Amino acid sequence: MGKKQAGTGPLSRRPDNSAFKQQRLPAWSPSLTAQTVLPTFYILSLVCLFLGVWLLITVQQTHELKVDYTNAGTCDQCFKRQKHAIHNRTTCSCSVSFYNPKNFSGDVFFYYGLRNFHQNLRRYMDSRDDAQMVGRKNNLKAPSTYCAPFDYDAQRVPVAPCGAVANSMFNDSFTVIYYPTNDVEVQVPLYRKGIAWYTDKNVKYRNPPTNNTFTLRQAFEGTIRPLYWQRPVYELDDTDSNNNGFINDDLIVWMREAAFPNFKKLYGVLNRAQGHFNQGLPSGNYSISIIYNFPVEPFQGQKELVISMVTWFGGQNYFLPIAYLVTGGLILVAAIVLTMVFVKVGKKGKNMEE
Repeated sequence: MGKKQAGTGPLSRRPDNSAFKQQRLPAWSPSLTAQTVLPTFYILSLVCLFLGVWLLITVQQTHELKVDYTNAGTCDQCFKRQKHAIHNRTTCSCSVSFYNPKNFSGDVFFYYGLRNFHQNLRRYMDSRDDAQMVGRKNNLKAPSTYCAPFDYDAQRVPVAPCGAVANSMFNDSFTVIYYPTNDVEVQVPLYRKGIAWYTDKNVKYRNPPTNNTFTLRQAFEGTIRPLYWQRPVYELDDTDSNNNGFINDDLIVWMREAAFPNFKKLYGVLNRAQGHFNQGLPSGNYSISIIYNFPVEPFQGQKELVISMVTWFGGQNYFLPIAYLVTGGLILVAAIVLTMVFVKVGKKGKNMEE
């Protein structure tokens, strides 16, 4: 028999005889002494404390005001009426007065906030049809089974948009009034468009195809609005026809589910073109006129209007500065303890057993 060729047989899968593959590379093992470890601890603690103080000052300069209107002011009557008839689609109007103690300089953002509303439940998050909301003709009138029981009404008419997420869309509306003097009132102007993510507005959601002779209303014929909606999807915005259907900004913002039960979502941005609001939102007396539609009593929740500034760090959030301060403090305490142990029993490299 001939000689076996190289690279064949049981030894053919053996790694090459190189320093890397045979793990013969030179290794470096650091010598952890007090002279190297303790300075590192002190430097890390100072860096964390510096970042914590810096971020804390930044957050304290970011003002935020929350106005809970669940059953405040004249909204108490709307709350009681909804408590006994949550299926009633009739609207209720109310108002709440509040005082803004600080000037909000620069851009000011208005949010609606909900408490104890769990958008992060798996079954709730699955109850939607993304294929329907890109305007596909075949899916518009044949909603996904994931939307059940919000896919068809009692007469088997398809719901558009279907699912629990769309059905529970927040539908309160606000008008904020500023009172520079006792006899004058000025409506706070808000930008209500451009509040959704660009990818959501231009990629993720699409309306059914339309043209000059085929309107959006006709495209949605044969479908019905969700159970708790006051208006059909093609009439969500009665001031701008380009903000209707599945590309409505408020609908898109709502369809991006929140991760926590207490959350806020963008409602509008202050229009600083007018004289009173060139520099931002001034301090003073305000009121909110509310079209009170969204029921919160079934899940024992609360509703609020949140007014906030936004800096390079974002909104008012104390978590990160507190985390840096706590981490820096713990590292500093550990460094001091290790220094005391070293001074007492480990000086000049002596063993602790001596």
